[in-house]
Amino acid sequence: MMAFGVLTSSVAQKVADLTEEQVQQFIQQAKSSGLSEVQIEQLALSRGFTQADITKMRQRVSDLNTVPKSEPVREPTGGRTQSEDSPVPVPPPVAVLTPPTSETTLLTPTVFGASLFTNANLTFEPNLRIPTPKNYQLGPDDELIVDIFGNAQQTYRTRINPEGTIRLENLSPISVNGLTMEQAEQRIVTRLRQLYAGLNTPGSGIQAQVSLGNIRSIKVTLIGQVVKPGTYTLSSLGTVFNALYAAGGPDPGRGSFRDIRVYRANRQIRTLDIYDFLLGADQKDNIRLQDQDIIFVNHYDTRVALTGEVKQPGLYEVKKGEMLKTVLAFAGGFTDRAYTASLTLRRNTPKELEIGTIPATAIDAFVPQRGDQYVVGSITDRFSNRVVVSGAVFRPGTYALQNNATLKQLITSAEGLREDAFLNRATIRRLRKNLDPELISVDLGKLMRGETTDIPLQREDNVTVLAYSDLREKRTIALQGAVNKPGTFDYADSMSVANLIVLAGGFTEGATASRIEIARRIRNDSTGLPNNQNVRLFQFNLDENLRLNEADAHFSLQPFDEVFVRTSPRYEQQKMVTITGEVTYPGRYAIRDKSERISDLIDRAGGLQTSAFLKATRFIRKEELISIDIHQILQRPTDSGNLLLLAGDSIVIPRKVELVRIRGEVLNPSTVDFNQAKSFRSYINESGGFTSKAQRRKSYAIYANGQIRRTKQLLFFRSFPKPDPGMELVVPSKPKREESKLSPAERVAVMTGITSLAAVVLTIIRLF
Repeated sequence: MMAFGVLTSSVAQKVADLTEEQVQQFIQQAKSSGLSEVQIEQLALSRGFTQADITKMRQRVSDLNTVPKSEPVREPTGGRTQSEDSPVPVPPPVAVLTPPTSETTLLTPTVFGASLFTNANLTFEPNLRIPTPKNYQLGPDDELIVDIFGNAQQTYRTRINPEGTIRLENLSPISVNGLTMEQAEQRIVTRLRQLYAGLNTPGSGIQAQVSLGNIRSIKVTLIGQVVKPGTYTLSSLGTVFNALYAAGGPDPGRGSFRDIRVYRANRQIRTLDIYDFLLGADQKDNIRLQDQDIIFVNHYDTRVALTGEVKQPGLYEVKKGEMLKTVLAFAGGFTDRAYTASLTLRRNTPKELEIGTIPATAIDAFVPQRGDQYVVGSITDRFSNRVVVSGAVFRPGTYALQNNATLKQLITSAEGLREDAFLNRATIRRLRKNLDPELISVDLGKLMRGETTDIPLQREDNVTVLAYSDLREKRTIALQGAVNKPGTFDYADSMSVANLIVLAGGFTEGATASRIEIARRIRNDSTGLPNNQNVRLFQFNLDENLRLNEADAHFSLQPFDEVFVRTSPRYEQQKMVTITGEVTYPGRYAIRDKSERISDLIDRAGGLQTSAFLKATRFIRKEELISIDIHQILQRPTDSGNLLLLAGDSIVIPRKVELVRIRGEVLNPSTVDFNQAKSFRSYINESGGFTSKAQRRKSYAIYANGQIRRTKQLLFFRSFPKPDPGMELVVPSKPKREESKLSPAERVAVMTGITSLAAVVLTIIRLF
């Protein structure tokens, strides 16, 4: 069979470029889609495949179909096993495959029931660990176990030979072929009484029991419209479903799922309808098979497609006499959003397609025909009787038109108007016949008082009742300054300054109640204000108990007032500085006044200790090191270096450090002891001298207090910084030379130009 699966690519791939795996994917998809061979070829042509491509693909599919049969498997060993020469075929593996295209689109609904035989998680293998069925007929290769217990004990394990008999010790052959287990047990016990007198009789003390051991295998032939027709070896407990599953089930493209016939001895003994099992879990026709049974899957006769708002869309097979309502029952009925007033029919005619509409009243008696496609639509997203009210009513929302035919009835159903409703005007948004919206204005006050006639409502009317707050800017008052919770507050009528301060959590500790200022917008009244003034200011005195004087007590705030509470001019939080190191009382100190300086802080700290190294004093402000000369500050407090203190300043006066550190471009960067007699060059030489990368004239020194002094040069004479204890000598490296940015061709051009210029100069010299 030629199979292309689901064809979605706008440009067909070359068949020669497809791998065997991709071709196998096409085959699997075609089987699951339910398309016939002719339909697949037509789709392939419409999607860009040529007739030559289809011929090549048919040949490749034919080659792949010649695959070896499945390897046999055996039921795990237990109380009953299958005979070793009775393999059970492995169900065909099912893989979810995608054709090699850019996207996948399902062209037709899937055949209902096809997935039953392609689901890897579903198996119909017979259970070999159940008690032997009463109607099980024995045959060759079945193993019988005869247990004798009581006054005598013996166990016989014997297999039924091809003649249908068994042998027990020296007894003559016992024929059990075709007998049920119950019949066979009676015959065997009767024969064993020749050896065990009174066997299975009351009072004899000897009992016997016959059970089935290993079971035989049978061969069943599946023909007709099955996926893999052929002869299969099954367990003797196998049923029709076992055989169908082994053969892949009816072919979705042409096989019937409702006309599966079982033949035994050239006589039809049963007809299986898979729908009985799928829709009602009924297995009355799933009979146990016998050796040489034949299962014939007929062609389907009538198949229709049902899509849209049904619970299980798909392709359904219809028997003669079944109506459309039966097909709907197969699909589980309508979904919750199904449009049930009518169905859309697409039917094939001898020449073309035609569209029909099936009303709900005709569904029960409507007879489906071959190839019919039924589409169940969904209901539209619109309401047939909805009216909406929103705004200043107690219960805004959606209401039914039949119970609220007029505007007044709708407002009554919404439990009336709120107290803040704006009665002079309400609006009704209404859709005209062409669905253009229009607005209708209503004097709601007159309507509710009965002074005007009530207004009839229509479907989808939307009534909006405005509140007074909807028609004005949101009214607020702002409070800033020395209060605990400054911010913006909602305005309320008759709000006073004291009320507002209470809402803000009261005054802060530094607030001054005698300087409360209010800034007010000017709306209409500008009496007494200069022409260039657009804000009116008010000032109040308020005590700590939030009491105004008698003159100001009657003052009320207005919307959008800005209220300011000032801080006391002499109130401020403590500002701390830190002094550590060689002072008498190191630690944190509060700045006394705005004129306090570094020298004042040292005096408050008890002065310097004898071990203080003033040259290394460090002054840090906002994490930045500032160089100061503390010795000069203490000698001349009026010097500009005696800085005013700010919050967070830190002064560190260390002990004398008797070390000098040398780093940078020296042969041996190190830290050495300080010697007054040594010069800058002596320390450099002590570290091995300059390296070849050293930039000597750029050498500099970082002193203990953070000051930096560089090397000075006058003509050929260099003046290095004077060494001090705790200093750091730094020798920087020469900057890297930038490589020439000229290309080889540019360099050649430059040299040529220079040579030409030299020739011109020589010529001029010779002339003059």
